[in-house]
Amino acid sequence: METKPMHCDIESGVCEIPVTQQSSEDTNMAAAQKPIKVLYFTDPICSSCWGIDPQLKKLALEYGFYFEIEYRMGGLLQSWETYGGRDVNGPVSVAKHWEEAGAYYEMPIDGDLWLEDPLLSSYPPSIAFKAAQLQSEAKAVKFLRRIKEMVFLEKKSIARWENLALAAEQTGLDVVQFKADFEGKAVTLFQEDLLLARQLGVRGFPTIFVTDEQDNRVLVYGSRPYEQYKQGLLQLYPEARKQEYDKAYTSLFGKYSTLTTKEYAVIAGMNTAEADAYLRELHAEGKIGKYASKNGALWMKQ
Repeated sequence: METKPMHCDIESGVCEIPVTQQSSEDTNMAAAQKPIKVLYFTDPICSSCWGIDPQLKKLALEYGFYFEIEYRMGGLLQSWETYGGRDVNGPVSVAKHWEEAGAYYEMPIDGDLWLEDPLLSSYPPSIAFKAAQLQSEAKAVKFLRRIKEMVFLEKKSIARWENLALAAEQTGLDVVQFKADFEGKAVTLFQEDLLLARQLGVRGFPTIFVTDEQDNRVLVYGSRPYEQYKQGLLQLYPEARKQEYDKAYTSLFGKYSTLTTKEYAVIAGMNTAEADAYLRELHAEGKIGKYASKNGALWMKQ
């Protein structure tokens, strides 16, 4: 059977998977405790998803009182044997795309990973995230962030168990239980995510469904400006009011233990150049830490 290649397009802001037969059957989504649920289909190696992290952080700070995010894994790369085509069809082409995507999104991405230690599949880190969720949703979100830092900045293959185990340990997970779930329950949960994605017609990432308690939905597909995510929420919950938050670096690093320059710029209300100069100054004064990658820094609270 002819298949289409994995394709990550900077202009559309979407990382796509091959088209498969999809069910038109609707899926009932349970209402969240907050009035709005953000159902987020993503993948740990999705460059476009990494690109929207600044927007999602700002949305959480300004409107997080009104919504919960439910993370679902979409299965971007099952294996290279299942792909073929002229766009993104092998590790070398991903390396080039990642360099371009990092520059476009102003988020640090080192494409050399795909030349030095390429991933054969994104399924292992996706299953690992489901294993982390079985222990703690909050720790799972931290785990997802950590493996994204590993793969985009540190050139570590997150398809390798040793790196997944390290990330689990670093984010406070029980590694023994994590391994048991990774080899057991999490596999089934991941398959359920893939099924839900097919039922909802998800064909690329990021795909975000903003959903209210009556199961009305607004779709935001691909990497989009902040206003589109905000308007998706306000369309379903117009009474939502923007929350003011402390933009001091101590407060922002208190909420997020690590931030890229672009992320800091977006949530601090600066342009990228201003944020870069300010963060460099804080680092020089010993107030924040820094991890320097080929294409940009990751800043961290001390």
